[in-house]
Amino acid sequence: MISDTKKEEIRDAADIVEVVSDYVKLKRSGSGFTGLCPYHNEKTPSFHVNPRLGIFKCFGCGESGDVFKFIMDQGGLKFNEALRTLADRFGVYLPQEQSSYEEQVFEQEKEGILHALKFAGVFFYRSLMELDEAQKARSYLEQRGYGSDIIKQFGLGYAPSSGQALIDAAQQAGIDPMYLLGGDLIKQRTESEGMFDTFRGRLMFPIFNPTGKVIAFAGRVLGNEKTAKYINSTQTKVYNKSEVVYGVNFSKNQIRKNKEMILVEGYTDVISLHQHEIDNVVSSSGTALTPGQLRTLHRFGDTLTMIYDSDAAGQNAMKKGILLALEEGLEVKLLELPDGEDPDSFVKQFGKESFNDIKHKKTQDFVDFLLAKAATEGRLEAPISLARVINELIEAVAHIPDTIQRQVYIQHLHQKTQKYRKGTDRELFQELDRALRERAVQKKRAQQRQRNQETRNRQGRNQKASNRFDDMEGGGELGRTVPDASEYGHPVYSDEDAGRYAELDPRGFGGDGFRTAAIKQVLKPHYEKELIRIMISFGRDMVGYVGGLANDKLFEVQELRLFYLDIIERYKAEESFGIEYYSRQQSPYPELVGDIFLEIHTASTRHHEKTGIEFKKDKDPYRSVKDCLKALEINYYKRKRAELAGRFKSADTQEKKEIVALQSEIQKKITDREQRDSAELYPDPVGKKGESLSPKSFHYVMKKDRKKKD
Repeated sequence: MISDTKKEEIRDAADIVEVVSDYVKLKRSGSGFTGLCPYHNEKTPSFHVNPRLGIFKCFGCGESGDVFKFIMDQGGLKFNEALRTLADRFGVYLPQEQSSYEEQVFEQEKEGILHALKFAGVFFYRSLMELDEAQKARSYLEQRGYGSDIIKQFGLGYAPSSGQALIDAAQQAGIDPMYLLGGDLIKQRTESEGMFDTFRGRLMFPIFNPTGKVIAFAGRVLGNEKTAKYINSTQTKVYNKSEVVYGVNFSKNQIRKNKEMILVEGYTDVISLHQHEIDNVVSSSGTALTPGQLRTLHRFGDTLTMIYDSDAAGQNAMKKGILLALEEGLEVKLLELPDGEDPDSFVKQFGKESFNDIKHKKTQDFVDFLLAKAATEGRLEAPISLARVINELIEAVAHIPDTIQRQVYIQHLHQKTQKYRKGTDRELFQELDRALRERAVQKKRAQQRQRNQETRNRQGRNQKASNRFDDMEGGGELGRTVPDASEYGHPVYSDEDAGRYAELDPRGFGGDGFRTAAIKQVLKPHYEKELIRIMISFGRDMVGYVGGLANDKLFEVQELRLFYLDIIERYKAEESFGIEYYSRQQSPYPELVGDIFLEIHTASTRHHEKTGIEFKKDKDPYRSVKDCLKALEINYYKRKRAELAGRFKSADTQEKKEIVALQSEIQKKITDREQRDSAELYPDPVGKKGESLSPKSFHYVMKKDRKKKD
């Protein structure tokens, strides 16, 4: 959590005039500034910014707030995201100590991938502008009427057809291939060693997040090749296709002003409408509309106008989209263009005014639209088909979360169908109640199925871990990873491995000023100290458990590695290794004991003094051990990957292939650990009869063993 002091420091540092000027053209007026409000359409400036007080106020629509609210509204950011954005911009340091190590690693990984994606965007754009083979792409864009300004605005590009162009350019720029792999910009060959470019010989459309960062790409085929017309980036750590809406970074401000977003099907629809100054338009990124995408849009506006193609696929997608949008709480409107036209072709042929005119005259709410479609299809004539149409519309209304809106739409449906049916709206409301009850039952069943599945998955993981631990009963040599631990995917390294890695520079960087983010050491590895603390605190059984899974090579800090080895050696010799023993030894053991133990006792004492309640840190000690082991392994693999990256630049061709293959394997291990819970990665400790121990019974065993020793 960011402290109140830091929040005020950011507020003081952030120049609200500079921030607002990114979105509004401001003019000085007395002691403040004025401009056209970004929250609503206006011709006379009523939006005021007061730099002395650090606030803004629109006297037209009433919107007001500070620099945090403004950047949240305009960027579609959450509060903490806005704080970090402003802190980064105005040079305010935000400490990361509140974040776990795993969170920091994840964020660093994301930054590396985003850097690689940005590099790729520039590379594709330059390829489009400069390469001879990109002439077919330039000709295609020229035929569609796209000038240089719109091409640059949307970052359109071209992926060379060689399959190695991006990899080679990134290598020269010193970018870690693992970040290219993480952004789905390159792929691993299946039949031979090495990597190849994901996109080849295609027109490239960068996909941006709401703040304008490149997070993915779509590639369109050129010509009549027998292949997919579009290929899109797969899911990555920075790209969740179910939440991303194409064009929202360009459209969000106009959506806020108009309080409406126009949803179209294709990338070119968005670009063409923007080129004709229709700016509140987005598309679903070549995927079926999802609840996550609608939540993203709802952050910027409340009304959704859907324009889908008139073919069967377009109409089916539209009907599914209506239900999802209603469930999100959006006001849903629909527009059907003349036969054979899509937004791209219509606006190019008839222009902005005609588009706005047909939109004004032909847009309908979802009830009117679906009734009109049913009438065109002849479904309102026969009693059975009429009843089905009405039931379908009531089912749609049942998706609306607001009670008043449901009532209004049912009354509207009653008025629209009076000429087809006799009776009052009472029957419609009764049918709505039935539909709502049925939806409630379906939701409850779905939630129960999900809980049952989660229980089965958890039981399966526990059984799998238990079976594996039984298979490796007796463990391996303490101080080294047990041989069977490779079944878990844990690092098993020989002395030969250690020798091969010894020559590598652990501080290896990518080059050209871009340092690999994953090897930045933001914090001391507290999980290394925590593991040793638990081993010393809980005695022989705990050391036996840790020694069966850990390896001294996992430790990054040399002193802590030697401390770990000393504990293991004393354990094997059945000698003492408690706090009192190490406190009396020569340096560095007393200092390490103080560093490891005093911090936790100080915090606990202060908490106890203030509240009268003693905090029990070690409620589940072996869960803590598992968390530490997971962090140790992730950091170990990160170091090895960074070392390989440092070696890559000076390696010959054969060595580069070997390095890339090693990096790929290491990345798989990193991803596996990041995505799995530590409880799944490591087995539970077992008692003398082989049973798994709960936290309570584990404490009991520890206590009983200590009494025996006494």
